[in-house]
Amino acid sequence: MRRIGVAPLGKIIPRESGQTSIWSFLTRKTELLTQETMRMAAVETQAGAVPNGRIDWTTINWRTVNQNVRRLQSRIVKATQEGRWNKVRALQRLLTHSLSARCLAVKRVTTNQGKKTPGVDGVIWDTPDKKATAVNELKARGYRPQPLKRVYIPKSDGRRRGLSIPVMNDRARQALHLLALDPIAETKADPNSYGFRIGRAPVDASDQAFRVLCRKGSAKWILKCDIRSCFDRISHQWLLDNVPMDKRILKKWLKAGFIEQGEWHETEAGTPQGGTISPVLMNQTLDGLERVLSENPRFKKNTRPGRQNKVNLVRFADDAIVTGSSKELLENEVKPLIEEFLEIRGLELSPEKTRIVHISEGLTSSVSTSGNMVRGRP
Repeated sequence: MRRIGVAPLGKIIPRESGQTSIWSFLTRKTELLTQETMRMAAVETQAGAVPNGRIDWTTINWRTVNQNVRRLQSRIVKATQEGRWNKVRALQRLLTHSLSARCLAVKRVTTNQGKKTPGVDGVIWDTPDKKATAVNELKARGYRPQPLKRVYIPKSDGRRRGLSIPVMNDRARQALHLLALDPIAETKADPNSYGFRIGRAPVDASDQAFRVLCRKGSAKWILKCDIRSCFDRISHQWLLDNVPMDKRILKKWLKAGFIEQGEWHETEAGTPQGGTISPVLMNQTLDGLERVLSENPRFKKNTRPGRQNKVNLVRFADDAIVTGSSKELLENEVKPLIEEFLEIRGLELSPEKTRIVHISEGLTSSVSTSGNMVRGRP
């Protein structure tokens, strides 16, 4: 006799009416994540892991590692575009706990320009054994970041710029979480933001500035915006409320403090210049400024006032220019919108460096003088 409604073990036939309870939804979601985790574990065995959990750094298959990470990043992008934030968080957790992402994070901090610069502990990862050990340490629980080492570098105007350098372990953890944050940041970024972004350079910002200023009927006035100490003043609370990543980890980084001349100092605001993830946090803070201007009824491109006012924004990192049809428009309408946008984030324009100029005076844009900030991730 044929038995009806009985399925093989592990293969439950769903009811035609679909899910019947919240518990049913949760169990199916958990099952899917478990299956994805098992699949990732099987794939990552090919990337360099061995059965006893030890890693041979010299035999890691970097092509497989990059493929594994990019596959999950592509899924994060798709979930972000669809607005499925629960899935985004689940995929981020899966990525940051994967062997491939941990290997890639360690590789990034041991092959960049700061690979020989230690933090307060004096440790660098300069051998294959140290790197393999670091990969395993990234999955350890009870993580607590160490304070940053404060150093100063001279600026062209004679002043000094403070850099806060994390220890290698903290840099690697930031690089790990950056792999899960970057897909979201790139998906939600302003179209005309060019600093600290993959595949973009100062020349792209200069080219866009030329495009909005080169025509006979283009705007003749330019607001040159410079944000005062942008990295040092970003509101911690705004970052915790708005950056889509593990809030506990982010708070630990923001509140780690720094050591200068043997004394620990608390950090109440800002994200350190020298942190691996800091450039993306800064970009996330400023993303949305272009939308604020473009959605204003006075500046919309598809309206007559918008075509007349000719407002366009081009941003490279924390420097930006905004075009406009008149000096009064930029001073009385555009600048107040920018100041309001920045105030919510704990920032303000620098009165000394922010000014409005006519195109006949020439434009030495900040975006064209930041050639050393193409990517800018330590």
